[in-house]
Amino acid sequence: MKINYHKTVMLNETINFLNIKSSGVYIDATLGGGGLSENIIKKLDNNGKIIAIDIDKDAIEYCKKKFAKELENKKRIQIFNCNFIEIPEILKKSKINKVNGICMDLGVSSHQIDCASRGFSYMHDAYLDMRMGQNGKSAYDIVNFTEENKLSNIIWQFGEEKFAKLIAKAICRKRKIKKIETTLELVDIIQNVVPKRFSGHPAKKTFQAIRIFVNKELENLDIALDNCIKLLSTGGRLAVLSFHSLEDRIVKQKMKFWEKNCICPSVSPICVCKKRQEAVIINKKAITASGSEVEINPRSKSAKLRVCEKV
Repeated sequence: MKINYHKTVMLNETINFLNIKSSGVYIDATLGGGGLSENIIKKLDNNGKIIAIDIDKDAIEYCKKKFAKELENKKRIQIFNCNFIEIPEILKKSKINKVNGICMDLGVSSHQIDCASRGFSYMHDAYLDMRMGQNGKSAYDIVNFTEENKLSNIIWQFGEEKFAKLIAKAICRKRKIKKIETTLELVDIIQNVVPKRFSGHPAKKTFQAIRIFVNKELENLDIALDNCIKLLSTGGRLAVLSFHSLEDRIVKQKMKFWEKNCICPSVSPICVCKKRQEAVIINKKAITASGSEVEINPRSKSAKLRVCEKV
């Protein structure tokens, strides 16, 4: 299978904000096609190192070939096939206590969408899978065996789809006759109950919701961010690129919390919470892609980059 990865969104901005030190240790928590790792390595000397992680075996296979020469010397890059919530365990195995920077490029990759057999796309017919890794329940399981109210909540909570109840009801009605096996079967059900929108595909929000739920994306992001701030050395930076409001909201709230020095009620005469500032936000407002980048790569239109520095 030929694997193609699109150009990394806001690549230069992310690399610049990481403030890379030539002998530093960095984590690429979402390796994908290796765009960020490739450019971080260019700024490292022989004492520098990058730990690259991805849950997707396709990404691991692709990048092991891409970085074959670097992997031979076993010094500047290590690649691990795992979820980014496992970063603490990976660093422990690598005998690394702190790192100088971490980058995260969230969400589904262009390759995963473009590879029809993975079942992420509402534009191609394939088995309902949507798993970034190979473990756990697939989209088929969620669509066919989730109770109607819960399914409706999933579509609303993770897709912000206002027709969630109608979609869930239609899915449950259809699966009583025949199990829903493919992406286009699901698309057909959605299109029959969702009024045609002026922009965007009727199935977009539902597919996003199911994908996020299947991969526990928001739950894992919450855990991973808490781990990341603990693993950064003083002056180390965390750069997170998100592509929808649910991800961005979590990142924004985490960074704001880390920046606070006390969370006691304003009426409290003394601080009893013992909360101390952990980071300073580098960009008070999320960075977005330039007009020229959006023109070249439409996927970058929804991207938001947030960066903080450990204190």
